[in-house]
Amino acid sequence: MAYETIFSTPLGQVVLLFLLMFTLIFAILQKTEILGKGKRQIDALISLAIALLVSGVGSVLDFVQQIIPFLAISLVVILVFMLLLGMFFKEGTFDIPGWLKVAFGIIIFIALLIAVLIFTKGWDYITSWFGDNGNWGSNIVLIVVIIAAMAIAFFGSGKKDK
Repeated sequence: MAYETIFSTPLGQVVLLFLLMFTLIFAILQKTEILGKGKRQIDALISLAIALLVSGVGSVLDFVQQIIPFLAISLVVILVFMLLLGMFFKEGTFDIPGWLKVAFGIIIFIALLIAVLIFTKGWDYITSWFGDNGNWGSNIVLIVVIIAAMAIAFFGSGKKDK
């Protein structure tokens, strides 16, 4: 059962969009110091003007309403990935060889990717690609060839000109 709150009304959505835009723009202006050091009032005025302009455009509200769930899920996935990495790579507990750290990182990444695909129903699409028609072997070979080509391109030992 969904509860009706002020934030689920159209006015609430516009207010939330305004607050989000104002905060993000103000934080960016403060961090980059584009307008100068110690210019909080000017940064606030510019952030206010841009946030008011943006919150008045309906298509921006639609875009933000569609992108925020994706952003939230992405942040949770990144947080889980970082927590899993932190469990294995805490400083000072024990020394793990570098290659093993990379292997653990890859395994955790693949496991998390599979979990995300299963929860978003993308796993069904991928498994249907391998199909029951017997062509799954050629698909695996194609994937291995693509991964090998990418590995050679990124990690290949090319000679550098001096």
